Amino acid sequence: MARSYSIAVVPGDGTGPEVVAEGIKVLKSVAAVEGIKFDFTQYDYGGDRYLRTGEILPETAVEEMKKHHAIFLGAIGHPDVKPGILEKGILLRLRFELDQYINLRPVKLYPNVETPLKDKGPEHIDYVVVRENSGGVYTGAGGITMKGTPNEVAVQEMIYTRFQVERCLRYAFEFTRKRNKRKTLALVGKTNVLTYVFDLWERAFHEIGEKDYPDIKREYYHVDATCMWMVKNPEWFDVLVTENMFGDIITDLGAITQGGMGIAAGGNINPGGVSMFEPIGGSAPKYTGMNIINPLAAIASAQMMLETLGEEAAAERIERGIIQALKKDIKSQAAGKMGLSTTEVGDKVAGYAVA
Repeated sequence: MARSYSIAVVPGDGTGPEVVAEGIKVLKSVAAVEGIKFDFTQYDYGGDRYLRTGEILPETAVEEMKKHHAIFLGAIGHPDVKPGILEKGILLRLRFELDQYINLRPVKLYPNVETPLKDKGPEHIDYVVVRENSGGVYTGAGGITMKGTPNEVAVQEMIYTRFQVERCLRYAFEFTRKRNKRKTLALVGKTNVLTYVFDLWERAFHEIGEKDYPDIKREYYHVDATCMWMVKNPEWFDVLVTENMFGDIITDLGAITQGGMGIAAGGNINPGGVSMFEPIGGSAPKYTGMNIINPLAAIASAQMMLETLGEEAAAERIERGIIQALKKDIKSQAAGKMGLSTTEVGDKVAGYAVA
C-alpha cells in the first residue's frame, strides 16, 4: 500500500509558481517508483491575494496548515507590496504559530557549479547550518519612544529561554549524529560581547553534549571568525548551530559559496509538527512568466521535505537527479543562462531521478 502524504502548496509570488511546479513534477516522478502518494492542496497566499482582498492570511490559515504533513512554498515578495508586510504576515507568522523552531540550511557545492571561493570544490563545501528559528531579536520585543525627535530611542531585544535553546541544541546534536560524517557540532556565537545570551547557549551546549552526546565532538566559534572561515576553510565544518539572527546572516553567506540562491534550499522544521520547505532565493518578479528561472533550489527543497518525512530513498533519487542534470545538461545557475528552460530543467531532473 502506498505511503500517503498531504502537502500544502503555497506557490506565492513572482516566479514562485514556476519553480514550485517543477518541484511537484519531480516529486510525482519519484513517487511513482517509490510507492508514495501525494495529495497536493494549493493555497493562494501572497501578494496578489493581498492586493485583491486586503487580507494577508485568513484567520483559518494556521489551523488549515496543521491538517497537512508539510508545506511546500515557492516565494513571497511582491513589487507592489511594501517590504515586510508579506514576509512578516505570512512567513514569520507561519514559522512562529506552527512552532517551526529549526531553520535547516544545507551548504553543499554540487559538481559543475561555480563557487566564488578560489581552489574550492564539492569536496570542500558540504556542511549544514542549524539556525534557531523562534527566538532572538526576530520576535520583535522592544519598541520606539520619542519617534521623529532628536532624542528618539529604538530598542529591539535578543531574548532566549533555556527551553528554546535546549530544544534547538538537541535537534542539532541528533542531526549531527544521524549525518554521521565528522560528527562535529560547532556552536556559533559571540560570547565575548553578548555575554548573557551566549552564556546560556554555551552552558547548555556543553551540559547537553557531555551528558547525552559524548560521541559528538563539540567546538565553539565566534560568528565573525566563522564568516572568515566559511570563505577560507569551509572544509573545516560539519554542522553549525546558532541563534536566529546570526543564522540568518551566515546561511546567506553559505548560499553564495555553494553557487548562489538559485540552488540553495531551506527548511523550517517542527520535528513533531508541520514543517515548511522553500527555495532561498526571492520571488524574482522581473523573470515572471519567462520560463528561465532556475528551479533547482525548489527541487532541492522538495528533496529536504522527503528526508524530513522519512522518505530517504526518494530523497536520494532527487539528489542524484540534480547532480546528473548539473553534470550533463545545465550550463549555469543564472536565470536565462542555464542552457535549458525552467520546465526543461525539471524534466531532466525528473528523468534522471527515476533512471
